[in-house]
Amino acid sequence: MKRIYPEGFIALMLLILFSSSACKTPKNKYTSPQGYDFLKPDKFTMPSSLLEISGIAFYQMNSDTVYSIQDEDGKLFRQKWDVKKQKNMKFGPKGDYEDLAIFHERVFILKSNGAIYSFPFEESVKEESDKVKETKRLIPKAEYESLYADEQNNKLYVLCKNCPVDKKNKQVTGYILNYEVTSDSISLADSFKVDLNQLKTINTKLKTSLSPSALTKNPRTNEWYILSSANKLLIVTDASWKIKEAHKLNSSTFNQPEGLAFDKDLNLFISNEGDEITDGNVIKFTYKAKGKK
Repeated sequence: MKRIYPEGFIALMLLILFSSSACKTPKNKYTSPQGYDFLKPDKFTMPSSLLEISGIAFYQMNSDTVYSIQDEDGKLFRQKWDVKKQKNMKFGPKGDYEDLAIFHERVFILKSNGAIYSFPFEESVKEESDKVKETKRLIPKAEYESLYADEQNNKLYVLCKNCPVDKKNKQVTGYILNYEVTSDSISLADSFKVDLNQLKTINTKLKTSLSPSALTKNPRTNEWYILSSANKLLIVTDASWKIKEAHKLNSSTFNQPEGLAFDKDLNLFISNEGDEITDGNVIKFTYKAKGKK
């Protein structure tokens, strides 16, 4: 005999099944580094001139003014936070410019081929500068997108995006450059490697490959933050480049994350390149110390 169930009973059973299935769905698929909430972004939409915004930086870690580049024009852009109107200074010809850093009153800009352009910070208010230096062939020929300047030890850090030395190894290679203030010169000092096998100890589902698009250091913890647009991932390492954390990034918030910077209040900023549908932007994540709401 066929058993007939009332509609209410069927609805209840469907609800129980749905709830059970939901419980099995992985929670916290998208996580955040301690002190930050990637679910609560403060978004600053860029003008059309910065649709393809790449690197960002602050002067003396003051985030009232955002300095940025985009990966087609050889221009340094500057604008007040949350003010779309920008001004810019031409420092070079059209090219693939990826990241920038400001320290010792100089601006350093990384080209994807590893060349570094630099000029006095005071030149940034001009329309064009004739005091730009281009330094070539310091590091092996490859593709680079990440630059960080450490004023404490007068060093620049450059991280590979796609380097031949890494092709057969599950690693990312970086180079440390000495900056001599008195002679205003850069020289190769050392190299380092990030072992990507460590990602599996963080999350077995993560691939042991990474294409970094930005690099910075947390000034409070001295941890390295490495951003990857292609992988939609932010990894955190200790001072010796050992991977401690890996955070998947939600593409609805992070369209194409290309730039990374902290300000003096430990707020974290990530720039996103736009596309045919989405404008470029810079997203701010306010730092909150543990225990504070």
